[in-house]
Amino acid sequence: MRHALDRRSLLRSGAAFALLGGVALVGCSSEDEQSSPAPATTPTPRRGGTLRAAFVGGGAAETLNFLKGPTPLDYVRARCAHGALGILDPAAEDGVRYEVLEGIDAADDLSVYTLRVRSGATFTDGSPLTAHDVLYSLNAPTTLGALPFLKPPAQNFDLAAARVTDDRTLELPTRAPIADGRLILCQSTLVFKDGTTAFTAGMPTCGPFRLTAFEAGQGSTFVRNDDYVGVAAGGGPYLDGLELRTIADSTARANALTGGQIDFAGDLGPVAARTLESNGRLRVVTSELPYATLLSFAMNLSFEPFADVRVRQAFKFAVDRQAILDTVLFGRGHLGNDLPGLGFTDYADELEQRPYDPNRARALLRDAGAEGLEVSLTTAPEISGMAETATLFVEQLKEVGVSAKLDQRPTGQLFSDFAAYVQLPFAASYSPPVPPLSSYASTRAGGAPSAFGFNRPDVDELVVKARSATSADERRAAAVEAQRIQWEEGNQIIPVFIPSINGQAPSVQGIVDDPFTNFSQAYLG
Repeated sequence: MRHALDRRSLLRSGAAFALLGGVALVGCSSEDEQSSPAPATTPTPRRGGTLRAAFVGGGAAETLNFLKGPTPLDYVRARCAHGALGILDPAAEDGVRYEVLEGIDAADDLSVYTLRVRSGATFTDGSPLTAHDVLYSLNAPTTLGALPFLKPPAQNFDLAAARVTDDRTLELPTRAPIADGRLILCQSTLVFKDGTTAFTAGMPTCGPFRLTAFEAGQGSTFVRNDDYVGVAAGGGPYLDGLELRTIADSTARANALTGGQIDFAGDLGPVAARTLESNGRLRVVTSELPYATLLSFAMNLSFEPFADVRVRQAFKFAVDRQAILDTVLFGRGHLGNDLPGLGFTDYADELEQRPYDPNRARALLRDAGAEGLEVSLTTAPEISGMAETATLFVEQLKEVGVSAKLDQRPTGQLFSDFAAYVQLPFAASYSPPVPPLSSYASTRAGGAPSAFGFNRPDVDELVVKARSATSADERRAAAVEAQRIQWEEGNQIIPVFIPSINGQAPSVQGIVDDPFTNFSQAYLG
């Protein structure tokens, strides 16, 4: 595969700066440092050229089967090849931007959603994209197996009762009335052909690019799909070709960009971003809310100490969120308050920001008879800052009397055996930007495995009430109460939200993080 063998030289070029990546460096960026200013004028999109981009990958664990892919790069790659129903966008009508679909209509009583496929949509083998393909793709996370974040459609719609009324129209009954059905359908659903069971480099696809080569742990290459239906929706794709390379180390990615070996470096660490900012030839772009990745630590309630709410609260008071923001992220992030969905409409921002209070943490542990508690925190460098945050949190737990140690897995291994992962007593995780109510419904309702033992029918009921309410006031009241209970009694610690920090050459335009990096409108200006 062209350029794939350059990876060793790219890694060597990053070695000189590797020692700068430790969490012992302390600093805080000003607002002006958060991202380089945009050009005074935006060039007119033009066709042509090949864009070379690098991301952290998962080595041999990388896969074309994005349903089970354990790394963000697996979904970025899939996003290039497979068309999306739509993309979450709070600024757009209905809260989504449609791609493969022309639109989604909801019945007045919220009992049925009607999906309308965009006219002229086709796969790369020339066959038409129909409502049958959409229905199969919605079912696939259940029938073929998938990570939890891809399963919300099946959890919220009665797919067995769905009706294809014609080639471009699909009717989906809801399992219960929901007002946020469009958000559920467009969070992460990519479309492939009815009957697909294997994901290969030669499979027919309907995304902005056509995959031409893939090598796990090395990279992948694409050419433009001139028949992409999204052209009607946004104008692109403009690029002739796209190369996605796997470079595990953030500093190595930054150095590859500085050296002109790539045009775009995704998911940079704050240290690498600061280094790039000193280079006047390059730009550092930071995504804005709500497009920030949730970083979290789950306390498994089947592990006896965490069954005591006082222990869970102690761990929440023990985390110094500002120190993580300053020390690990260099100010490039947002304080978390143990709730998902920061920046989305239903987020309960009226709840008090939980303070750092080590004395209260010690008192709670003492009251619970958990002084000297021994615990191992399992993590991996799946995204920039994840392993460093876990390392710092372990030290903060030690300061309140917890005998904590770090169990760090290799990149791509943390979620590779998901059944084993959810049995861990204390584990790190991350999640792409998702509204708080649909996040709860897909990952925590009914004692889902990814809830790590959290099973609260009262919260489930509040979430259902909020999602089905036609009154804005009723919806807000139920949403806030559901989040208040999670904030007080839940088993999820969310210290920070990490925006995408990307470096790019000045010629690169049109790349969007929503919530995964999207190259469909990228061009070289």
